[in-house]
Amino acid sequence: MITNVKIDLSALTTNLVDPIDLTLEISNTLPSFPGTPRPQFISWANKKTNGYNLELLFLSSHSGTHLDAPIHFVDGGLVINKIPLKRLVTNAVLFKIKKGVNESITRKDILEFEAKNGKIRSSKAVIFATGWWKNLSKKDYFTKNPGLSLDAAKYLSQKRVNLVGIDSPSVDLGRNSEFSAHHILLKKGVLILENLCNLAKIHNTSFKLIVLPLKLKGATGSPVRAIAI
Repeated sequence: MITNVKIDLSALTTNLVDPIDLTLEISNTLPSFPGTPRPQFISWANKKTNGYNLELLFLSSHSGTHLDAPIHFVDGGLVINKIPLKRLVTNAVLFKIKKGVNESITRKDILEFEAKNGKIRSSKAVIFATGWWKNLSKKDYFTKNPGLSLDAAKYLSQKRVNLVGIDSPSVDLGRNSEFSAHHILLKKGVLILENLCNLAKIHNTSFKLIVLPLKLKGATGSPVRAIAI
């Protein structure tokens, strides 16, 4: 029998890193893309009457922080439940670039970033931190947001990056009603992650990104819990 064994718990925790939550909270006050309903939490059972509490959820598959599957814009494209897990736990590159009303992220911006930080590899997720998410409560959040220019979207699609994410409601400019960047990226199988937040809390250019959509059969997208490690 072994006795007097002491375990140093501090040694077990020193290597743990606190994850950073990049996800907007879903509630019935969460602003929604024009033309889609706000999320609703509908009480269905309560502990006093039923012995347990339960609610129904009514929301778009593109509510809050969410992932677009290619089928969102591409006929016959990959559906959300068929996206391989290895694409959802990925190495990411953080591109902090302050952009305001109707400002584009250009190919030149990306080339300047690569000149300083090295070429972006095809397997990477590219995350743009514009700071726009702080305008979530403003009425022009969905109509004047920054996004990718056509040349930037084409450049990233040609590099065949794994995923493009942004802290605005869309990778397209708010005024782009044709969703050009969506078509360009999704046609090449590049996943799109939108409505991120808290990217300023990430201090490194490279980080591990985990994005977990619900496994919704045949769906065009899903709300996700996105975290950085």
